[in-house]
Amino acid sequence: MNALNERKDKSKKLEIEPAILWPAVSVILAASIPLALYPEAGEVLVNNLLSWFTGTFGWLYLLTGIGSFLFMTWLAFGPVGRVKLGGPDDKPEFSKLPWIAMLFCAGIGISIVNWAFVEPLYFLSSPPLGIEPNSDAAVEWAAMYPMFHWGVVPWALYLMPALPIGYVLYVRKSKVLRLSEACRGVLGGLVDGPVGKVIDVIVVFSIVGGVGTSLGLSVPLVSALFQEMFGVGDSFLLQMIILAGWTVMIAWSVYNGLNKGIQTLSNINGILALGMLVFVLFSGSTVFVLNLWSNSFGLFLDNFFRINFWTDPISKSGFPESWTIFYWAWWIAYAPMMGLFVARISRGRTIKELIVNGVVWGCVGCWSFFAIWGGYAIDLNINNVVDLQGVLHNQGIPATVVAVLKTLPLAWVVVPLFTLLCFVFLATTVDSSAYMLASICTREISGYQEPARWNRIMWTLILALVGVGLLSVGGLSAVQTSTILVALPMIPVLVIMAASLLRWVYRDFGAELSFYSLSRCEMRGQVVLVREYDDKIHEEKTINTSFPEGHKPDSGSPV
Repeated sequence: MNALNERKDKSKKLEIEPAILWPAVSVILAASIPLALYPEAGEVLVNNLLSWFTGTFGWLYLLTGIGSFLFMTWLAFGPVGRVKLGGPDDKPEFSKLPWIAMLFCAGIGISIVNWAFVEPLYFLSSPPLGIEPNSDAAVEWAAMYPMFHWGVVPWALYLMPALPIGYVLYVRKSKVLRLSEACRGVLGGLVDGPVGKVIDVIVVFSIVGGVGTSLGLSVPLVSALFQEMFGVGDSFLLQMIILAGWTVMIAWSVYNGLNKGIQTLSNINGILALGMLVFVLFSGSTVFVLNLWSNSFGLFLDNFFRINFWTDPISKSGFPESWTIFYWAWWIAYAPMMGLFVARISRGRTIKELIVNGVVWGCVGCWSFFAIWGGYAIDLNINNVVDLQGVLHNQGIPATVVAVLKTLPLAWVVVPLFTLLCFVFLATTVDSSAYMLASICTREISGYQEPARWNRIMWTLILALVGVGLLSVGGLSAVQTSTILVALPMIPVLVIMAASLLRWVYRDFGAELSFYSLSRCEMRGQVVLVREYDDKIHEEKTINTSFPEGHKPDSGSPV
């Protein structure tokens, strides 16, 4: 009888939150159905909106990017970095390598597989800063700019929501896994009303839009790979078969949860990706690739602040709007899903550990792809082995990726393995998205629980159905672009979450606490504080303060 009651209590706790679920689904359908019925008009409208948004608010996207990087740096290497996301007895749920693999695979997905070969080729033809196309300087900048677009600033943007969510989940022991809850430090009780629901619906919409972007990149790419392997023509049926295969893989992953499903796929993904990177590195001009990467890193350090603030207001070439601002908006749109997922898998780690590992290993992973795959593609193009720029201009990205793969040794083995890598890469992004969508729409869930399986599977099927509808009418381009528009309202949400985090840390640990005081708290193991909710309710609570073992901070430095 007790077991039955326990199961009922657990089921009740994992009930859906209809005030978020149904408005979110309604918004998704309201945006998708008109695009499905009028794809051409919808694409024109959304592209016009994109041009206006990037042209008017481009400076804001750029300031948000560099501001996030500076804020993350200050947090990591200041006293706040020593705060642990959890109690003193909370150990990391996942070991280091699987944790890093899940963090990277959830955040990057198939996008990097799609862009690593081709983005440098775009920059050869249309380089930044008024550089002459296809010149020696253009080659150097083409190899460097992806390091910027997939480097420290994007990963700082990704981690911005993760810290306040992780703090409220594991330090304040919240029973809600939503972005609105991470805004409570500033908004107070407003997050329990319409304001909080609007924030969460925007988050759901941005996650679904992000998945639409991934589908828009992945389905045509894998379709081209299937055509190369089996000699079949491109068709809607082929795309549906590919999408069905993905849905089965993703459903298996989310059904089995974090430990058995998502972690397993991420580990497989990491091994496949590393193997492909090593193979390509030693299949081409290895010395050229390494030299080009070293040169790119120096060029990146030399021009870091220039390119982070470059809006091109005089020449108005359109490069910042088409690339950097577009990318920054894309990363911001993906940040809610990434923040929720990273927070969920990071229990027991310090703020510094999360920031340093997230930024460093995220950058190393991205830079490895662009240094090796991008360097290989540049080498093929400038030495006239294959006119990749011509293929890209005339046939598009999927055909260009296939053309590069066919130049590798054992191409008949490489192409199927690359196809498998694409499948797993997308699955690790979409299963993370379905998992977090299910968590957002759960009424009450702690950081120690997983959302109900039926809820996870439901979101997997919803994402698949959205993909089917969009692919059937060719409206993906408009939906990809609409994802970027969601980023603008996310900017103030990021600022509110950052302010909430700081307010909580100062309130919980005391604005006047020094490093010395924190050290004494560590020795005591706990500190008694008064926690305020909505500036009305005062609750005396004993919380644990946890800092890395062996840390002997200096006295006198304020938090």
